Amino acid sequence: MDHAIAVSRVICRTGRAEGKQVAAGGFSSKRLARLQGLLERHVESGFVPGMVVVLARHGEVHIEATGHLAFEGPGSRTPMAADTICRLGSMSKPIVAACAMTLVEDCTLRLDDPVDDLLPELAGMTVLVDPHGPLDDTVPAERPITLRDVLDGTLGTGMVPAEPGTVPIADALNALEYQSPDEWIRQLGDLPLVHQPGERWMYDTAANVTGVLISRATGMSFGDAVRERVCKPLGMADTAFHVGSESIGRFATAYEQDNAATGEPVVEDAPDGRFSRQRLFESGGGGLVSTAQDYLAFASALLAGGAHGGERVLSRPAVTLMTSDHLTPTQKAISGFWPGYFDAIGWGFGMSVRTRRTHLGPSVGSYGWPGFYGTAWYNDPAEDLTTIVFMQRAHAGDQRLPMWHDFWTTVYQAIDD
Repeated sequence: MDHAIAVSRVICRTGRAEGKQVAAGGFSSKRLARLQGLLERHVESGFVPGMVVVLARHGEVHIEATGHLAFEGPGSRTPMAADTICRLGSMSKPIVAACAMTLVEDCTLRLDDPVDDLLPELAGMTVLVDPHGPLDDTVPAERPITLRDVLDGTLGTGMVPAEPGTVPIADALNALEYQSPDEWIRQLGDLPLVHQPGERWMYDTAANVTGVLISRATGMSFGDAVRERVCKPLGMADTAFHVGSESIGRFATAYEQDNAATGEPVVEDAPDGRFSRQRLFESGGGGLVSTAQDYLAFASALLAGGAHGGERVLSRPAVTLMTSDHLTPTQKAISGFWPGYFDAIGWGFGMSVRTRRTHLGPSVGSYGWPGFYGTAWYNDPAEDLTTIVFMQRAHAGDQRLPMWHDFWTTVYQAIDD
């Protein structure tokens, strides 16, 4: 396998007063070179065919694009770049939350109103007596689900990690069919909630509920609403729920684990795969594709208080609300994927919020989220820093992986002002 590396990056500038090399945005050029080496090692090892990283700080943008779009085929000759199209996975969630907040700002939706009028399928819900027990052992929900519950992930249902056949509600949620938004929300409403609304945080499902809610509130498809309210104003031309034929040549191949017999990477989704056509169910939880430069426009707008390139999509108070921790200590104590999950983070609207500094970075107050295919984004207001990572390797977004500890250390150790 050919692991030839293509690298592009901005040119460093010399700081005259200090007599040292200073990269754009207050980074040490010598220390920032470690980032290039880190990315090249991931490509040379065959973990991914290519990666692109964007660091934006103090009005300057630094880009490292290493490797190619694929291990084989035409993509193996196309270098990764800031305009390479990648699957966002769960990095879709912050964009979805921002779209919902535009509806709050124009008073189409209210945060503390029940969603019953627009989502009657979720009215009059029942709740499991035992989250691991039978589906017919329920009690009435103590109150309706509100938009706030949906945006902060406390609506009462979501991902339930469990081995197949061990937890009835987990099997039922996994069996939901994503054929159309109306049919999906009907099936969801036929199931009991796992917990009472507002009781605890649960992952993923809330973002798909948000998508159906946005579609019904606007009277247009979810994808059209996201495009009109967020992407078009910010110039995010490549962010959508599928890739048009004219752009397939910039669409990276997604891989999963290596083949046990040959050691070769296994294609999880090719450019002409499921994202190459219009989706019947446009998933707010993880259905968007985008580019690093598109996502930078979105991230820059949030960091600047809701505006970018002369276009305002949200007010500063709305951004502050989105990027604040909304979980109570009681909710955190009983939520998360494992014990202590919320010890150093909280949850805003569609994204995590850093509440305690545990490594070189990110700082307290940083917000953002990774994605299933190894994408990641965080804004760090304390450092005036946006960091975006794009690659396409299934399950690589898990921030507990050693590669991510090394990555964030490498970014923050390069700060030199």
